[in-house]
Amino acid sequence: MIDLPDSATLAAVFSERRLLAAAAVASLAGLVRGFSGFGGAMVYMPLVSVIYDPRIAAVTILLADLVSSTPFAIPEFRRCTWREVVPLSIAMTVAVPFGTWALVVLDPVVLRWCVAVLVLGLVPVLASGWRYHGAPSLPATAAVGLFSGVSAGAVQIAGPPVILYWLGGGHDTAKVRANLMVFFLICGVVLVAAYAWQGLFTPQALALSLPLGLPYLLGVGLGSRCFHGASDRLYRIVAYIIIALAAVTSLPILDPILR
Repeated sequence: MIDLPDSATLAAVFSERRLLAAAAVASLAGLVRGFSGFGGAMVYMPLVSVIYDPRIAAVTILLADLVSSTPFAIPEFRRCTWREVVPLSIAMTVAVPFGTWALVVLDPVVLRWCVAVLVLGLVPVLASGWRYHGAPSLPATAAVGLFSGVSAGAVQIAGPPVILYWLGGGHDTAKVRANLMVFFLICGVVLVAAYAWQGLFTPQALALSLPLGLPYLLGVGLGSRCFHGASDRLYRIVAYIIIALAAVTSLPILDPILR
């Protein structure tokens, strides 16, 4: 069920000073996503979860990413390898409700710990350049899809396991890119359905989607425009540092100091 915000909800959202801090985080997350090609949610989720809560963070980044990625993903339907996308998408779809259930029932502080620990665990793996180099198999595909689905439903971080899995398979880069874009679009649609079913599209979350989604999208555009063609290695290092700092800053143990 989706409840649209009324004028009172909109006024309350725009009158809060924390909106400015969240918008700044959204801009930074978009910038990281734009210049590095990944990591937007890994910056956004930890920090916006501190400013509001994990449910608000998950809904707003989902809508922003879906809006920004859909026009680019649809043309990739004819270039992706469906025999690889479909099994992974099925496993992801099976797992998303379990992650969404965790997002609904777990205490926000527990979810914040989960986000921070997951991000801090993924950064070294991504930064090391490690990739899965085994032969693609149904059990491996199912495992990656299930992990991605639970992670996406709970904390909006679906990408890293899929990226590590497909990039190590020796596929053509263009095919991997097409697979990823189509998979993430399917994941976004599944998440919208799951979140709607669980009532996560609250008036407050929807009211925040525009003032947080717009700076995120502007950040993606600016990052892509300004940093495209520059040193990929340098900007990936910068992205990893920003992501790690975001996760550390969001740790609940630091709340007495930072909040």
